[in-house]
Amino acid sequence: MRTLDEIKENRYLNIKREGKDGFGGSFYDKKSRCRLNFIMSWGLGFEHCSVSLPNRCPSWEQMCAIKELFWKDDEICMQSHPKKKDYINHMKYCLHIWRPIDKEIPCPPSIMVGFKDNYTEEEVEELKKIVGEIPRWQ
Repeated sequence: MRTLDEIKENRYLNIKREGKDGFGGSFYDKKSRCRLNFIMSWGLGFEHCSVSLPNRCPSWEQMCAIKELFWKDDEICMQSHPKKKDYINHMKYCLHIWRPIDKEIPCPPSIMVGFKDNYTEEEVEELKKIVGEIPRWQ
């Protein structure tokens, strides 16, 4: 997580309440021209941010803006789909970002999503071992 001083430097951030284990307020996302409500907290082994809008769920791009606000570029965060028996929904238009404090989140190989444009030669050779010859789409 970014330091609180780094986070507070963002001029589009409006903190309304602060406590020892978190703070809440709103963030104006310039790209979508939308004010996102948030509650950022840490405890029980997780950093957590809930993000909401009054009449719809935040978009992927808006969740990315919140992730960039609170976490560093090299930190992995997640949105989670828990077991159905563990669902809790107190706000219809609220999504959550999570990051374990003392554990690394495992990520699947990026090749499972698609091919990057800028693989190194070593990455290309490693991919060839997995998938064979790599097709080049244009």
